[in-house]
Amino acid sequence: MKKSFFLPATGYLTIIGIIIISTIIIYKINAKNFIQESQQIRESSSPQRARIMALGRLEPKGQMLSIAGPIGERIVRLEVEEGDWVKPGQILAYLETYRFHSAQRDLAASRIAEIKEQIETDKLAAKVQIQQSKAQIQQIDQPQMLQSQSQKASLRSFQAELASANRTRDRYRQLYAEGAISRQTLEDKELAVRQALERVNQSQQTLNQLVRSRNTNLQKAKVDLTYTQANLARIDTHSGLASAIQQLKSAEAQLEQSIIRSPKAGKILKIFTHPGEAISQQGVLRLGDTRTMYAVAEVYETDVKFVNLGQRASITSPAFAKPLTGKVTEIGQMVFKNNLLGDDPTARSDVRVVEVKICLDQSQLVASLSQLQVDVQIDLSSTGALYVP
Repeated sequence: MKKSFFLPATGYLTIIGIIIISTIIIYKINAKNFIQESQQIRESSSPQRARIMALGRLEPKGQMLSIAGPIGERIVRLEVEEGDWVKPGQILAYLETYRFHSAQRDLAASRIAEIKEQIETDKLAAKVQIQQSKAQIQQIDQPQMLQSQSQKASLRSFQAELASANRTRDRYRQLYAEGAISRQTLEDKELAVRQALERVNQSQQTLNQLVRSRNTNLQKAKVDLTYTQANLARIDTHSGLASAIQQLKSAEAQLEQSIIRSPKAGKILKIFTHPGEAISQQGVLRLGDTRTMYAVAEVYETDVKFVNLGQRASITSPAFAKPLTGKVTEIGQMVFKNNLLGDDPTARSDVRVVEVKICLDQSQLVASLSQLQVDVQIDLSSTGALYVP
């Protein structure tokens, strides 16, 4: 007898779901392969592009610099004119605060001059005092030492006299004991001994006084010399010169802030603020290094992949008679909205572009045409392999 096999309803639903999912996956894979094959066919069949057209502008090397200053502050003096060539660090203009800061700088400088003059005077006076102290030491040392030596000689003489008087007295005592001399004669010899002893004591006291006086005077003179030498050494550190120098540096820094200098070499292209006028958002002036000019082309973001360094380009404009030529030297790394619009009224104004810089072969022909709008053609057939920036 044959057995029948039946699947439950959930089993049928599972099988149907697996079949549907497999069908969808296979369809997506086939569709993706079809799209890739179609794109490859279109790319292989499309003609090779020979050039890229783009709008551009002329600008000097390193772009144009807008030289600004404190907004609202007035220009008191302008040192350049349009068309002048300036060097790095050259003064372009003075602000209205220049006079005040200049006076502050001069005041600080005069203060330093006064302090230095006072230092020289004090040093000279201290040196004179030092010489006087040294001379005083010599005056005390040598004469009083000679006096002491003379007194010592006198003392030795008195001591010799005392010794002689003692010997004479002792001899007369012996004679008196033998009855050879009178009492008066012995007393005279004893008086001579006492007088000799008194002279010795007085001479010794005089010598001691001379030694003490000499030592005291020498010590005082040496103290005066040391004090004067210390004053000479501290004149520089306690004169206020260091703080005055710092004040001068601060005044010079503030003065420098009231001077506008050129940050680099270039030509003055446009002056926006003249003497007596306040500095606005435009700044004071604009300069650029027009010795080397560039055409900055705004290339569509979809076309920039075809551009390579070293490719040749042609630049045209009604402002010059014949086309200019150049090489691609830089390809921008950012995509942004275009800034230039052509004459075609139907052209889109919201396209995304990449800036491509082209170094012109004859910059001197357009050195005075910065920011001129131009038409750029980049030759894609030219190679950039030999380009050396």
